[in-house]
Amino acid sequence: MGILHSIFTWWDGATIGTRLFSWRRGQKVGSDGLGNAYFEDRKNPARRWVMYQGANDAARVPPEWWGWLHGTFDGLPDEVLPPTRTWQQAATGNLTGTAAATRPAGALEEGGVRPAATGDYQAWTPS
Repeated sequence: MGILHSIFTWWDGATIGTRLFSWRRGQKVGSDGLGNAYFEDRKNPARRWVMYQGANDAARVPPEWWGWLHGTFDGLPDEVLPPTRTWQQAATGNLTGTAAATRPAGALEEGGVRPAATGDYQAWTPS
């Protein structure tokens, strides 16, 4: 990614302004498994932000860091939240529009043929 690209685009990474602001005023407090870096303002710790690794997609923020970003709790997720249980699954992003999205039987991608009605529906008619 070139310098001109980072000056004028925001949708696939942080702009040069965000990078400079993070370097000058921000303090990095942690990162998640996806490589996103989390910052808070040195003078005003209530101001928090994330610099995405890759595309800027809010669905790529894990739930524990989402809570920290929105001020649900003050401490870092590793310090405040209980450890992950063995039965818990990792959070996934928004899969809409991808090949992994859920498609019901009548979806166009699945052939577009809906199953026939079973006849157990009784239509309402006003009296």
